[in-house]
Amino acid sequence: MTHSSIEVLEYVIKAADSKMAQDVLALDMKEVSFLADYFVIMHANNDRQLDAIAQSIIDAAHEANQPIKRIEGRNSAKWILVDLGDVIIHLFNQEERDFYKLERLWSDAEQVDISGWLD
Repeated sequence: MTHSSIEVLEYVIKAADSKMAQDVLALDMKEVSFLADYFVIMHANNDRQLDAIAQSIIDAAHEANQPIKRIEGRNSAKWILVDLGDVIIHLFNQEERDFYKLERLWSDAEQVDISGWLD
């Protein structure tokens, strides 16, 4: 079963929230970039939480039978990228997020209201 990009976005947000991801932001990239429909940007408070959030997202993708195109940065524990095709997740530690400021880089993209998916 193929999931729409908004369905993938929803389970990604819920998986990240279940592990207390910080300052979760979803950007609608459809009008801005050909890379993906959505970018999700978030950070964790420490390396263990960073890995737990990444694992939660990976587990949710497996449960949904969603192919994972690639995972990068898992060994560095500073910036983990999970590419689910139409949804790309950027998971940072706080310092890396502050340094790269992806939100500003993609400021042309509209934010998606994810409040209904957060506990």
